[in-house]
Amino acid sequence: MPFLGQDWRSPGWRWVKTEDGWKRCEPFSPALEDGNNQLNDISHTVILTGDGEDEEIYSTEDCEFAAKKRKKDHFRDNTDSQCFYREKWIYVHKESTKERHGYCTLGEAFNRLDFSSAIQDIRRFNYVVKLLQLIAKSQLTSLSGAAQKNYFNILDKIVQKVMEDQYNPRLIKDLLQDLSSTLCILIRGVGKSELVGNVNVWICRLETILLWQQQLKNLQMNKQVNNGLTLSDLPLHMLNNILYRFSDGWDIITLGQVTPTLYMLSEDRQLWKKLCQYHFAEKQFCRHLILSKEGHIDWKLMYFALQKYYPIKEQYGDTLHFCRHCSILFWKDTGHPCTASDPSTCLMPVSPQHFIDLFKF
Repeated sequence: MPFLGQDWRSPGWRWVKTEDGWKRCEPFSPALEDGNNQLNDISHTVILTGDGEDEEIYSTEDCEFAAKKRKKDHFRDNTDSQCFYREKWIYVHKESTKERHGYCTLGEAFNRLDFSSAIQDIRRFNYVVKLLQLIAKSQLTSLSGAAQKNYFNILDKIVQKVMEDQYNPRLIKDLLQDLSSTLCILIRGVGKSELVGNVNVWICRLETILLWQQQLKNLQMNKQVNNGLTLSDLPLHMLNNILYRFSDGWDIITLGQVTPTLYMLSEDRQLWKKLCQYHFAEKQFCRHLILSKEGHIDWKLMYFALQKYYPIKEQYGDTLHFCRHCSILFWKDTGHPCTASDPSTCLMPVSPQHFIDLFKF
């Protein structure tokens, strides 16, 4: 007796009827084995007689075939179920149908897409951090209890990774600052928390966040000893080419603090002009013109001024993708069981903000 769950692709559980009622079958469970043994022990013809004169006769071979088929179906359904939940993709549906009941929530997607493994991939690290930051700003109250635990477990792994590898601590500091500000507002009134769970639990989590902030504040970068070729040994045109490939103004400023040569290159007006043109439109320039003492446009100050009013373009090494044909959200390199004739035409990259918007009803 199969039980159909919320997702029609899931085989559900298999149940057997016993003297004590219906019981769920586990792999190689005693209930399944007992049922098979009872069928296998039959060595004679079974005759089921109804109220009338009609009789249904089942031979020993039929019983053995039924037992084998039952065991094979149970094993296949159990295997399919395990493979399904190992997949790092999720069907995004916003309404109930005859085949699918219920809705896909943000917490469910957050748990199923395996962000714990994604943060170990340098291509996905910034993407996951940005996603956590957006959730902290606007969607924290929509997370279920299980999703909350997963959220803070991933956050803990991110902080530990930054502490060990010293990778992009500025991004994590911004995330923790936004998260602590949101929590302070939500738990300001004792016993009146808008978050799922006991307010005391969230106070403990806020204390943990403050501890992480202090650890990152005291973080010391490990000085690497390398007797080989360093960044400062590269020719000026190569260093300049590297700076032109940065899409974040703060990264340019940070790199410019390494050596006097890099500082000189990082102050180039043309570099900041290209950066402004990449992120913002010309109409936005006219509204926020900033001139230097010499009467020229100060593109560096223009960039940071425009950043306060308009969103900048985001770049990530790898992002989640959405299949318009299957309505499935997945990591591109893991793929999904697409039924389209040409799957590549149905794929659409999903930004962190778009990921949040997919689960707003």
